Amino acid sequence: MTPMLPAGCVIALLGAESTGKTELARALVLRLQERGIAATLVGEYLREWCDREGRTPRPDEQQAIAREQTRRIDAAAASGVVVADTTAVMTAVYSELLFGDTSLHADALAAQARCAITLLTALDIPWAADALRDGDHARQPTDALVRAALSGAGLSFAVVHGTGSERLSNAWNAINSVAGDEGRARARGRLESKPASWSWPCEKCSDPECEHRLFSDLLGRRDTPSTPSSET
Repeated sequence: MTPMLPAGCVIALLGAESTGKTELARALVLRLQERGIAATLVGEYLREWCDREGRTPRPDEQQAIAREQTRRIDAAAASGVVVADTTAVMTAVYSELLFGDTSLHADALAAQARCAITLLTALDIPWAADALRDGDHARQPTDALVRAALSGAGLSFAVVHGTGSERLSNAWNAINSVAGDEGRARARGRLESKPASWSWPCEKCSDPECEHRLFSDLLGRRDTPSTPSSET
């Protein structure tokens, strides 16, 4: 199935470090392009910044990084469908986690609300060491803060599990669920009806085993034909 995605639609990937956001974002762009949808990948500006500077940002540098991430997404969305490797929400979460600074949340969540679809990458991929980022011990707190920020702002998201082609397939199913089955895909900045209320599933839980079990159960129920009701 090919999702119906209007120009200006942003598919945003969020998640802790080493949860496969970049690989998944690239795979989604390729699949969208193969289906005839003009899609652009917007990479993670924070990663670019860290590589260029050879260090992580100071507290006073976080806001400019978050704003540049949003600017790049908005610019790309002006000409088609966007898959964003990350959004300003992740910079805001890192500022909260590392510096106790929550001042970036309001702007970041306002920008996130313009995204049509938000995918959160689960913690079921093994940690890959990175000298410029926090270690594996920070993944679960980061994941919890992302969920809390999105839920607190009333923003829905789909949790994506699996590795390789399985992860891509699950993300694709989630996109189709929002864009097609739920009928609530949004162009940036415009709601077709009321805010989406979908979830995919267990959006409050950070336990990968629990969440994956619920995810598998949901897919199993969807694959099971419903029993016709009898009329008297």
